[in-house]
Amino acid sequence: MDEERWPPDRMADVRTAEMRRSLDILGVEEHRFLEGPIDVDMQTPLDPVGAPQVLEIMREVQPDTVLTFGPDGMTGHEGHKSVSSWVDAAFEEAAKPGARLYHATATAEWAETWLPRLEPFGIFLPGTPPIVPRDAVAIDYELPEDVLDLKFSAIQAHESQVEGLVQVFGDHMRSWMAVEYFRLAAEKGA
Repeated sequence: MDEERWPPDRMADVRTAEMRRSLDILGVEEHRFLEGPIDVDMQTPLDPVGAPQVLEIMREVQPDTVLTFGPDGMTGHEGHKSVSSWVDAAFEEAAKPGARLYHATATAEWAETWLPRLEPFGIFLPGTPPIVPRDAVAIDYELPEDVLDLKFSAIQAHESQVEGLVQVFGDHMRSWMAVEYFRLAAEKGA
C-alpha cells in the first residue's frame, strides 16, 4: 500500500469513504457502521465494543439468511476472523428460528485455478481460503454479467486495498470474482 497516498493515521477515514462509494455503486441504502473505537485487527474475538453491536443488529433485523466469513476469516485476516466470531455468536444467541448462517468458502477447482496467480499478493494466509468439496457448497452462485459488472466496480471503489491487483490483472479480476461459494454453517432450530 502507498503510505504517502494513504497515510496509516487516515486509513479509517479512507476505508469508510471507500465503503460508502462501494455501497453507492451497489445501490445499498440500508447499512450499519459499527460505532466506537473498533480496531478489528487488534480485538479479542468477543470484544466489548464490536460484538454487542453485532448482537443488537441481529436482534433488530432478524434476518432469514446471514452470509459471513468462517472462523478462518476466508483469508486468515484477523479482522475477518473477529467479525466471524461476532456474527456467529450473535446468530447463536439471537437469530430467529429457521434462520441460516453461511460461511464463505472456495472449491478445489477455484483454488487450483486462482491461488497460484494470487499468491504473490499475499491475500490468503497459509491454510486459507477454506476449501470444501463441491457437494459441501450450499450456495454456488455464478453472477450474471450485469451483477458481475456491479461487483467489479464496487470492489474497485476499495482502491487502497485493490489498486495493485487492478494494475496487474485489470478486467481479468472478474474471472475469479464471477462465482460466490458458501457452506451452511448453522441453521437455527435445526
